[in-house]
Amino acid sequence: MILPLYLALMRLHLEYCVQLGSPQHKKDMDVLERVQRRATKMIRGLQCLSYEDSLRELGLFSLEKRRLRGDLIAACQYLNRAYRKDGEGLFTSVCSDRTRGNSSKLKGGRFRLDIRKKFFTMRVVKHWNRLPREAVAAPSLEMFKARLDGALSNLV
Repeated sequence: MILPLYLALMRLHLEYCVQLGSPQHKKDMDVLERVQRRATKMIRGLQCLSYEDSLRELGLFSLEKRRLRGDLIAACQYLNRAYRKDGEGLFTSVCSDRTRGNSSKLKGGRFRLDIRKKFFTMRVVKHWNRLPREAVAAPSLEMFKARLDGALSNLV
């Protein structure tokens, strides 16, 4: 009973506007993660498991991975599908035939200020370039999400 309540009520508040105003400091991320850690400890039979094992048992991701998943889904929508016209100037593609992994790599900018490194367009570049070719070349958004979940579940 705890898990459906947590998923329906609590996690929505923890993830509200995450892509727009993502927590940038480790202490802020830890405070949010502590809420989910506490909720998993309330589920019968998972009290003695570690946080990562209990998430795996429940089929959930940590909130950090969920933020990353949301960022990558939004990037996919800007690059390929729903918001292509709006996202034309957001990302810069790398023009090279010698790319490992996926063929649609993005180029990250160089900035002197750390605050610019936390923007959505810069947060996504490194992780997008690491995605497998199958995920990036997915024909639909649902297929992209399924393949992204597979790639994120292999991520430690």
